[in-house]
Amino acid sequence: MPAAYLQDEHQIFREALRKFLQKEAVPYYDQWEKAGMVPRELWIKMGEQGFLCPWTDEKYGGSGVDFAYSVIINEELEKVGSSLIGISLHNDIVVPYFDSYGTDELKQRFLPTCVTGETISAIAMTEPGAGSDLSAIKTTAIKQGDCYILNGEKTFITNGICADLIVVVCKTDPKAVPAHKGISLLVVERNTPGFKRGRKLEKVGLHAQDTAELIFEDAKVPAANLLGEEGKGFYYLMDKLQQERLLVAIGAQTSAERMLTIAKQYTKQRKAFGKSISDFQTVQFRLAEMATEIEIGRTFLDSVIIEHMLGKNAVTRVSMAKYWITDMAKKVASEVMQLHGGYGYMEEYEIARRYRDIPVSAIYAGTNEIMKTIIVKNLDLA
Repeated sequence: MPAAYLQDEHQIFREALRKFLQKEAVPYYDQWEKAGMVPRELWIKMGEQGFLCPWTDEKYGGSGVDFAYSVIINEELEKVGSSLIGISLHNDIVVPYFDSYGTDELKQRFLPTCVTGETISAIAMTEPGAGSDLSAIKTTAIKQGDCYILNGEKTFITNGICADLIVVVCKTDPKAVPAHKGISLLVVERNTPGFKRGRKLEKVGLHAQDTAELIFEDAKVPAANLLGEEGKGFYYLMDKLQQERLLVAIGAQTSAERMLTIAKQYTKQRKAFGKSISDFQTVQFRLAEMATEIEIGRTFLDSVIIEHMLGKNAVTRVSMAKYWITDMAKKVASEVMQLHGGYGYMEEYEIARRYRDIPVSAIYAGTNEIMKTIIVKNLDLA
């Protein structure tokens, strides 16, 4: 049954996207995994079809549609493979910063090509010595005339190799007390003097997703590339984290649903002792348990999506969804691999890739331990 927030036009959009991905992504996905990169051609083709940042205003080339379209895009990309998260990051995490905090001049410069796929974006928060605690970042941006001089290193940056625009979290006031009040957001462009890319990082999973180190050595960034106001960066990040974490939950839920489908198909086909292994009660019970938890996840997730679409503060429930659903998806991956037996450990089977890809969802966008900390803070225990 379609979720309550989906109308006929959403379903038409889903079918068009699904048809597009079946033609342009599914046949090549394994090749991209081996190459370690999703080609720019896919971005351009998605832009041409209106599948990039469709929520943006029509004057920038978007369609001005609601968040349900973003949900659909994230779900359909995840069904193909988790390595397509770089597109989701661009669509619904990075580009919204330009839209919400960019000047009219920045929007005119950046948004149209983000919609067409000519420009790929990234956000650089994490550093070698600072992850969940953003106030501990060391990257600085000191204003000199009409430029900021940016120095520091970032790591684990999604789209790090292919990005043309990078929102860099930095300290424009390194001496601010408390430290988070010195944080600002700067947009660094591909050919900025003093900016270079470090290693393309080799990961356990998400092999087609380019993750990299970024290095800034006296990088000269125009002062006009400041997003919003100096010292407000931390608050901008907190404001956008609700949507970012919701997107992670959507991806994990979709992956769990896909893995259950894989499990049902495989256990019906696989024979043991003269019958399908789906005929064994122990297998049936495991499938029943997974199906139940996945259904619970979907029901809760849909209710949180509706809250988010209504513009409500859903930080606590989003944190619950992010931690519980990603943990559930990890458990589903382990169960489905076990049901495959030795074949589940073979790269030619999709479950092997899913098993590798899903664990990081419990880490990025704030670890699940951070999610629980947020929930506890909002339980009024004091």
